[in-house]
Order: sequence, then structure tokens, then C-alpha cells
Amino acid sequence: MTKRKRALKSDLVKSDLAKIDRHRIGAAEYAELPEWTDAMFEAADFHRDGRLVRRGRPPKEHPKVSTTLRLDAEVLDFFRAQGPGWQTRINQALRKAAKLKTARA
Repeated sequence: MTKRKRALKSDLVKSDLAKIDRHRIGAAEYAELPEWTDAMFEAADFHRDGRLVRRGRPPKEHPKVSTTLRLDAEVLDFFRAQGPGWQTRINQALRKAAKLKTARA
């Protein structure tokens, strides 16, 4: 790193980084930390054998694939006019046309 870059970098940082690096947290500072609440434990990440354990909905066995499809405007208008779920209805119509078994949700 050039002297100019080092000078610019040090101008941006207004803290004494060397002092911060030397600092060690003492018992008195630990006493200042709040006790963990049930909500904090619920929000925390859980690790087992060094790996993050996923929470929430499990992944689907056969997830949908995002794609771009060009449709006639009239076809799209027809399905959208039927209200929410129009993409699912298009998928069902395509499965029927391809003579595929009905997909499970």
C-alpha cells in the first residue's frame, strides 16, 4: 500500500485502532451485558457440528422452477381475470395438455 493510500485510509478512521486491538474485555464489562431472554434465544441461529441448522419450512422434494414464458396477451388476460392463483391454473392447464399426473402441493 502506498503512503498516500495509507494516509487516506487513516484519515477516514477516526478511532485509535491499535488501542482497540489491545483492549481486553474484563469481568466488569461482562456484567454490563444483558441477560438473554427467551425471544433472543428464539431468534438465534442454531448450529450442530459446526453447521447451521435450518429452521422454518422444509425444502420441497420437487420445487417449482422460475422461468420466463411468452404467452399471448389474451391467454394471460383470461387467467389473470380469474383472480389470485392464475399462475397455478396456467401450470395445471399445461400439465393437462402434456398429459402429466396432477402435481401434489
